[in-house]
Amino acid sequence: MAKEVKRQDGNAVEWTVVPDHLHVTIVSPEQTLFEGEVDSLTVPGEKGRFEVLKGHAPIISSLAAGVVACKGAEAFELEVRGGFIEVAHNAVSVCVEV
Repeated sequence: MAKEVKRQDGNAVEWTVVPDHLHVTIVSPEQTLFEGEVDSLTVPGEKGRFEVLKGHAPIISSLAAGVVACKGAEAFELEVRGGFIEVAHNAVSVCVEV
């Protein structure tokens, strides 16, 4: 369940809805391989494996060969040959070669 967070910046007050999970979409050139809500996602970045959690800073990165792993209620694992990932506002898009 999402929750509202109160943030103060000087005199302004802003309410932000923070989702409880990451929304992940994993696609190949041929099809959508996975779409769902997960707690974390681990990917093989070009400079090493890294994990994406809720609230991760926006990032775009290329991926090397390895395993993409989603953890949570909708667990998913996939061996990939490469690709790229984009993370922004708790939404993760991954395009891979399988």
